[in-house]
Amino acid sequence: MKQGDLVVRKSYGGDITFRIDAVFQDMAVIKGTEFRLLADSPVQDLVNVSEATIKRRTQQAHIHMLESVKSIEQHQRQQTERRRAEFKFSEVPDSSAYFDMPGKILHLDGDSNYLQKSMAIYNQLRVPAEGHYVHESNMADMLYRLLPRVHPDIVVITGHDGVLKSVKDRDLYSLQSYKNSQNFVKAVQIARQFERHLDLLTVVAGACQSHFEALLQSGANFASSPGRIMIHALDPVYVAVKASYTSIGETVQIGDITSHTMTGLDGLGGIETRGSYRVGMPKWKDLSSLNVTPSVI
Repeated sequence: MKQGDLVVRKSYGGDITFRIDAVFQDMAVIKGTEFRLLADSPVQDLVNVSEATIKRRTQQAHIHMLESVKSIEQHQRQQTERRRAEFKFSEVPDSSAYFDMPGKILHLDGDSNYLQKSMAIYNQLRVPAEGHYVHESNMADMLYRLLPRVHPDIVVITGHDGVLKSVKDRDLYSLQSYKNSQNFVKAVQIARQFERHLDLLTVVAGACQSHFEALLQSGANFASSPGRIMIHALDPVYVAVKASYTSIGETVQIGDITSHTMTGLDGLGGIETRGSYRVGMPKWKDLSSLNVTPSVI
């Protein structure tokens, strides 16, 4: 077994595919390829995954991802058509005079590979987003510096998490029983110090098995994981995009989250939150084509 190998754990029935991040004697640090899980495992418990298995699992995840993206794209079109229909077209007959302004996203991720996948989704769905690869322990400090510069509508705070095996008499109510939930909580608190109003800054926080209740109590609008389950790497992205393309005059329907995530309400939940999408007019002009007469000496 070596760094970069794709493996599954025998003791867990090979349910999740991992990539070996590091090997220390007889122990390996492994990261989920599709789920936001960072774990350690005895090397002897790991089995290399066959190419056929990798291909099958990747195809299944890709199909599910495409279905979710298609659903969000349909939601975007419906949102745009509905918002534009609310304007009085008799006064402004040219519907092309309008422009869309989805909510801006600031995405902090503790995994560089997941960050790349997330940014690709934002780009595909035409969502303005800025992403940063940040270790979970540094997210609060990074947010403190970034928020005044970026001024996002939506913040995504995610990476790796999980319930610790090493904690004796594990208490799921305690943040000490989780690998990174306390770091996510600190980051959410910084976000709320910057903007206390829940509808002016939407916060999506957490990863696999994160302390859902603590994240909400610290100020997150949406968080993982109510059922303490593994969440897909892109689940926080789908929730953020949903908020970005929901009108400021409407709330993000929590029940709809299940149709845009791969793990449903056991993976992600939240509170009633207004969207960040706006329609404006007139459409921005091509300034290079304007014939403007200077008016200042």
